[in-house]
Amino acid sequence: MYQTRLEETLPRVRERVAEAAARVGRSPEGVRTVAVTKGHPMEAIRAALASGIRDLGENRLGELEEKRRALDGSGGSPPDLRWHMVGHLQRRKAPGVRDAAHLLHSLDSLRLARRLERTAPEGSRPLPVLLQVNTSGEASKYGFTPEGFTDGLGEILEMTSLEVRGLMTMAPLTDDRALIRATFRRLRQLQERARESHSGYGGEELSMGMSNDYELAVEEGSTLVRLGTVLFGERPE
Repeated sequence: MYQTRLEETLPRVRERVAEAAARVGRSPEGVRTVAVTKGHPMEAIRAALASGIRDLGENRLGELEEKRRALDGSGGSPPDLRWHMVGHLQRRKAPGVRDAAHLLHSLDSLRLARRLERTAPEGSRPLPVLLQVNTSGEASKYGFTPEGFTDGLGEILEMTSLEVRGLMTMAPLTDDRALIRATFRRLRQLQERARESHSGYGGEELSMGMSNDYELAVEEGSTLVRLGTVLFGERPE
């Protein structure tokens, strides 16, 4: 089922990413698709890998760990596969993300950063992270505020166990395209300001855009789009 679906959906997604990039003079090669398999069975992951996808994302750490173990145990994990933790990470579970994910998209507070720094094994490689910024201003969303982001970034850049690769945000669930675009544009502007204000910051990644708004995100500079439903369909009940 998943393989057949991806044969239809993945080329369409890639075409729309390419068209969105072309509209603003970007190369589509600068945009990676993270296939988010939250709630889908291992069949979806195997189909994604067979389709050439090498970036897999999960919203929950436990589900990521379980699926990674299952794939590794079956010998079906390609050497270039990258796992992404894209959902909110609870502080009490935070240490486990180091062994599970190649990139944490949702470093959303100084308290979480300090927990990751404090629990890092001695001599371990820095964990690549993106700082989540709440550029929509919605109370229901996690993340640094745009106003407090730069101060937090300064402290995190001094942590030896974390490597800041860029920023992440989530747009409101709305049909207001101008509002969605403004949410993404604000993150890109914060990225540019951070490079100017922090000499040690060289973040290049912008993780923004999901199934309902990824084309706008690409137009505003996204380098990582997190796609689930548009690729795999609705999650099984």
